Amino acid sequence: MEMEVNGKQIAVEDQGEGDAVVMVHGLGGTGNTWHPQAGPLARFFRVIRLDLEGSGRSPAAGDLSIASFAADAIAVMDALDISTAHLCGHSMGTIVCQHLAAQHAERVKSLALLGPLAEPPEPARQAIRDRAAVARKSGMVPIADTLVEVAISAETRSHQPATAAFVREILMRQDAEGYARTCEALADARSAELAAIRCPTLLITGDEDGVAPPPAVRALGGRIAGSRVAVLPGCGHWTPVEKPAQVNGLLLNFYFSFN
Repeated sequence: MEMEVNGKQIAVEDQGEGDAVVMVHGLGGTGNTWHPQAGPLARFFRVIRLDLEGSGRSPAAGDLSIASFAADAIAVMDALDISTAHLCGHSMGTIVCQHLAAQHAERVKSLALLGPLAEPPEPARQAIRDRAAVARKSGMVPIADTLVEVAISAETRSHQPATAAFVREILMRQDAEGYARTCEALADARSAELAAIRCPTLLITGDEDGVAPPPAVRALGGRIAGSRVAVLPGCGHWTPVEKPAQVNGLLLNFYFSFN
């Protein structure tokens, strides 16, 4: 369904009943990034997946930022009468979730962060801006082809060609201008106040994740009180679709621990 929040149209999927799990995708993703998780989780929880402004079915109405993404997520929760939720993010979405947990602690029951980072490292910021320029000049095909080679693991490319095809397709289907603005939002992202995050937190990454390598994720976990880290072998940066069974097991065990 489409919802009007903060003067823009946001595509939202809402399934299941129970405690809410709000899932926030990353750069180049959509709510469908979470399709492997949505069914298993919806057996026990109310699962909310949104396409962030500028991604998928949510057109870019203006300038994008981590702050605007966070404001839209809260607005979606308000529109759906969700007072508190577990937040689950991937890649750039983990930054959005960290800001929400730091700024709206009373609304966030837990964080599950896949391929997480607090902010892009300084050398990566210009590279992300350069990618925005490529999107505007040449469209999404060269970006999709490059990321299939560098953002998923060798195991995924060799043994899960359908997953590689999914990643290529989801990237190719993005609106180039919306993707470019999302790149710029990520390039400008700054860390949330991590010391303000007090909810239970699970960080999951792959051993071949070049965006969120295990040492960096362990360092991030060390800055969030009471967090724990899981590293998945043979996994690159597209954690939810590269290792769905392992991710689902970790998430269900994490959420069941609250009961």
